[in-house]
Amino acid sequence: MTWVVRTAAFVFVVAVGPFAAHAQNYPNRPIVMVVPFAAGGTFDVMGRIMAPRMSELLGQQVVVENTTGAGGIIGVHRVMNAPPDGYTLLLGSTGTHAYNQTIYKKRRYDAVTDFAPVTLWSEQPMVLEARKDLAASTIPEFAALLKSNGAKMQYGSAGAGSTTHLACSLLNSEIGVNVTHVPYRGSAPAANDLISGQIDYLCGNLGAAAPLIIGKQVKAIAVLSKARSPLMPDLASAHEQGLKDFDVTTWTAFFLAKGTPRPIVDKLNQVTHATMETPLVKQRMLESGVTGVSPERRSPEYLAKFVADEVARWEGPIKSGGLQVD
Repeated sequence: MTWVVRTAAFVFVVAVGPFAAHAQNYPNRPIVMVVPFAAGGTFDVMGRIMAPRMSELLGQQVVVENTTGAGGIIGVHRVMNAPPDGYTLLLGSTGTHAYNQTIYKKRRYDAVTDFAPVTLWSEQPMVLEARKDLAASTIPEFAALLKSNGAKMQYGSAGAGSTTHLACSLLNSEIGVNVTHVPYRGSAPAANDLISGQIDYLCGNLGAAAPLIIGKQVKAIAVLSKARSPLMPDLASAHEQGLKDFDVTTWTAFFLAKGTPRPIVDKLNQVTHATMETPLVKQRMLESGVTGVSPERRSPEYLAKFVADEVARWEGPIKSGGLQVD
C-alpha cells in the first residue's frame, strides 16, 4: 500500500469513525419528533400514537414537538438544518414532501435530496366536511350551491400551502368556482370555526373529522378519494358522486437530516415497523381512519422513490389549477 493510499484510508477512518461509533450507541438521549403542524391536528395525533411505543422500543423518550407555520415549512427547516445524528426526526406528509414543492413559486427546500428518508408508514383519505346547516348533502348539491353562492362563502384550512388548503383548492377548481380561503394555524382551530359556523366547509383528514361527523357537529359530504373508507363505509366517495378522477389521500413518513448514518436510519426504520405492528397502535390507527402501508413499501429506498413520484404527480394539477402562491 502506497503512502497516498494509506493516507487516504487513514483520513476515511478518521472521518467516519465517530459516526460509526455514534450509530452503534444510538440512541443514548431523547429523540425529538418534529410535527410541523399544530397540536390537536391529524398529524399531531398520528405522531402521538407512534411516539410512546417507539420510546419503549428505543429505550429513550421520543418527544413530540409542534413546530408550526408556513404550511409546515418552518418545522421542515428545523429538521433539515439539524445535526445528522438521528436525534431530530421529522414527521413529513403529503403537504411537506409533495405539494409544497410546487405550490410555492420559489422552492424552499428539495424534498427529494435534502433529507435522509426513513420510512413511509400511513395513508388516510381526506373528507369534505361542511357546517351542519349547509344546504347541501352531496357533491352535486354542493357544486350547485357554490356556483350560485360561492362569492359569499368561505372555506378553511390548516394554513396556506397545507394539505387541507390544496385539497379544497383542487376541489374548487374541479367544480369551477372561486371561494374565499381562510387559513388557520392548524386544522384544529379551523375545525372549531367550522363547528361554530364561522366558515362554510373544510377538507380535512377523515380520522380527525370522523368524531365531529358522528357527533353531528359537522356534515360529511364525501370522502375525497376513489374508494370509500372502512372507518365510515356509508359515506360515498367523490368518485362515486361524479368526480371521476378526483383522489386526495394524505400520507405520513419519517425523515432525518441529510447525511444521517445509514445504521441510524435503519434502526429507526425497524423501530417504526415494530411500532406499526403493535396491536394497540394498529387499533388506534384504525380508529383514526389511518391505514398502515404494507411491509414492502416501508424501506428507505421505497420512500425516496415515492417522494419523487409524488412531487411529479402533483406538479401538473397544482400548476394547471392556478394554485401556486408566492
